[in-house]
Amino acid sequence: MIRNITDSDFEFIFKLYMHPSVNPFLLYEMMDKEAFKPIFDELLNQNIIYIFSENDLNIGMFKFIPLQHRNCHMAYLGGVAIDPSFSGSGFGSKMFAEIIELGRKKGIKRIELSVATYNQKAIKLYEKNGFVKEGILRNYTFLISENRYIDEQMMAYLYL
Repeated sequence: MIRNITDSDFEFIFKLYMHPSVNPFLLYEMMDKEAFKPIFDELLNQNIIYIFSENDLNIGMFKFIPLQHRNCHMAYLGGVAIDPSFSGSGFGSKMFAEIIELGRKKGIKRIELSVATYNQKAIKLYEKNGFVKEGILRNYTFLISENRYIDEQMMAYLYL
């Protein structure tokens, strides 16, 4: 099941964003709870971040951002993460089935995302769930903690 986050989800979202094996692939640098709270509040107010759960157990998260105007048929998918303790249990594909259904219900025709080119585990998951590679974005993300840029693979899911 997927649902929008609530105030009570702060701990889960914070721990997932700041998990050492998850954080390098997400938008925000490592930080403490005090620094993350305004970011969480903004995500909450924008109503764009979702939790994936099963049997009332929080398992993963993602941002689903519908675009506007001439791009209103598209949504950007970001912040995709599964709690590492559930890695390899099939929850990634279950979450993607729900993401694709969410897009369908919202009338979306294209979901796009970017992923670090070296994150082969995520790329394989995305491809398994119908996303196709579209190109490379060179030096797209700057990792302050590592003082380096990384390339990102652009991928998309097109509803037929």
